[in-house]
Amino acid sequence: MSAKKVLIPKSNRLCKIDKIAFYGSADLDKEDPAYKEAFEAAKHVAKRGKVVINGGGPGIMEAATRGAKAGGGKTLAVTFYPEDLPEFEGRDGNNIVDKEIKTANYIERMFGLMDNADLFVCFKGGTGTLSEWATAWLLAHLYYGNHKPLILYGAFWREFLDVTHKHFMIGYKEAQVYRIVENLEEFKVALRIFEEEMAARRLRQS
Repeated sequence: MSAKKVLIPKSNRLCKIDKIAFYGSADLDKEDPAYKEAFEAAKHVAKRGKVVINGGGPGIMEAATRGAKAGGGKTLAVTFYPEDLPEFEGRDGNNIVDKEIKTANYIERMFGLMDNADLFVCFKGGTGTLSEWATAWLLAHLYYGNHKPLILYGAFWREFLDVTHKHFMIGYKEAQVYRIVENLEEFKVALRIFEEEMAARRLRQS
C-alpha cells in the first residue's frame, strides 16, 4: 500500500498578514458568545482587506465566513470529505465561501489551513481545535523569526496557558508568538501589534 502524501507547510519567510485562519468548535450555535465574537473578529479583518480562512464546517467556521461576508471580504475553506470519520463535522452547506481547497484527509486539511494562512485565531473548541492550536504553536516555535503568530481568543486561555507553562518545557520564544485577547478591542490591538512586528521583521530581512 502506498503512503498518502502529507502536505508540509511552506516556509513563511518574509510573509505579511493578508490571510487569517479561524479555529474553534464546530458545535456552537449563533447564540453562543464565541460564535458572535468570531463573527465580529472576521468582519473586522475582512474590512481591512484580509482573506478569512476556515475548515468549511459549522460553528466558529461558519461564524468566520459570515463575518467576513458582512465585512465585504473574501473567504477560503480548506476541506475534505471523509467516508469513515463519524465524529468529524465535515463540510457544512451553510458555510458558503468564495473558494474551496479540497484535500485528501484530515492531516492534509489541517496543514492546508496552516499553509494558506499568515496568522491563526483560536477560539474555544474540542480536541480538533487543540490539535490545530498545538501544531500552529509548534510551527511558530520552529520557524521563530519567520513565524506565523497566533491570537488566542477568550479569557480561559490564560488559565490554560498558565498550566501549560507550569508543567511543560516552554521557552521564552514560544511565549512571544501568541497573544491572548478577551474582546474585539483587544483583538484589534493584538492584530495591529503583530502586523507592526512582521513589518519590522521584513525590513530587517530585506
